[in-house]
Amino acid sequence: MKTPKKSAIRTASAAAHRPADDEIWPRVTREVADDLAVDALLRDRAGKAPYDEVARLQEAGLPALLTAPGPGGHGADWRAACGVIREIAAADGSIGELLAHHCVLSWTSRFLGPAAGPLDLAGRAAEERWLLAGAVEPPRAEPGPAGLTLTPAGGGAYVLDGRRAFASGVTVADRLVVGARCTETGDLLLVLVDPAHPAVLAAPGAERVGQRLAGAGTVTFDRVTVEAGQVLGALPHDEHAVAPYSTLAPLALRLLLVHVGLGIAEGALAEARDFSRAAQASPPPAVDSAPVGDDPYLLLAYGELATSAHTAAAVVERATDALALGLLAERALDHEERADIAVLVAAAETVANRAAVDITTRILQLVDPATAADPHGAGSGFDRFWRNVRALTAPVSPDHRLRDIGDHYLHGTHARLTLLA
Repeated sequence: MKTPKKSAIRTASAAAHRPADDEIWPRVTREVADDLAVDALLRDRAGKAPYDEVARLQEAGLPALLTAPGPGGHGADWRAACGVIREIAAADGSIGELLAHHCVLSWTSRFLGPAAGPLDLAGRAAEERWLLAGAVEPPRAEPGPAGLTLTPAGGGAYVLDGRRAFASGVTVADRLVVGARCTETGDLLLVLVDPAHPAVLAAPGAERVGQRLAGAGTVTFDRVTVEAGQVLGALPHDEHAVAPYSTLAPLALRLLLVHVGLGIAEGALAEARDFSRAAQASPPPAVDSAPVGDDPYLLLAYGELATSAHTAAAVVERATDALALGLLAERALDHEERADIAVLVAAAETVANRAAVDITTRILQLVDPATAADPHGAGSGFDRFWRNVRALTAPVSPDHRLRDIGDHYLHGTHARLTLLA
């Protein structure tokens, strides 16, 4: 497979610990995105675990960049991180999702508080260039045994047991961040686990409709020893006792996944535009046929879709700015401010998800249907954008988000503080 461009490797190596707003990073991100776009269709068709893709990211230094910013100069600020993930998602939605989960997980110890645990997760992840995967929120109800357990083993150590499915990255991660229930106290503890441990087994998820390269899978932990230094902190029993700042964690994940979906839609629209331009440059099939570019309905369609993408981007950027301010406020964030952020994230989720589904559906009508999904056709690959967006947005109920927005607008009701995404 294709390897990252040498220029991206050199600049990333030199810039590994520079501030995130360094002018090098936009260029590195663009080169990595261009590199991923070259063989995106072939890799989607193969559907293999994204080992090669992760190697490309780590060569370029993006996992280290996409960590919570720290005093050592590592990590990107929130707006920069969102921009990087969205641009990567435009080239490959699966890799965008993988980076989104990694980025939010790097903030784990920050969300839990300064005294949460002995490990600065973001600093260590940046230094070691780890790719993080897992999930910190309690597992939702599932048929049969669900969730993970931690049994105290003395000296602050635990034994981790159980099996759980994860949405992204667990088949290729350097470290797993997982939430597990303590069998003695009932507390939900967050722990850091090395997936190379012989008692940790990650099985790739079944073939999915979309987001096939996100590294989803099910992980089994068979009496894995977790030392005291691997415990990142605990989530409180009572969600009413949770600090508003801590509950930004699920909002951050939701918003990053919105950026992923919007990036996929923008990538699809740009590729469809290039396809239509190429068709316009070709001679018409018949003497009395109008050139493709002169078709008023085609122009109308692109005008509608471009406007839809611009509208969604504006709503998403407003939510991004609000969440960035909330992250800067840290423990000073109050319930009212958190509620305003939650409403903006819900609005971004609703508007962008609808736009992404509409854009990726309608571009299938703008290209030759005979080649749209043909792996050997000139217009092949457009189906993957639609599949990726559907896989990403299907679990999200727009009705629930709209109800929360309406309740807040009409009655001033605050969305419930929750640690669930």
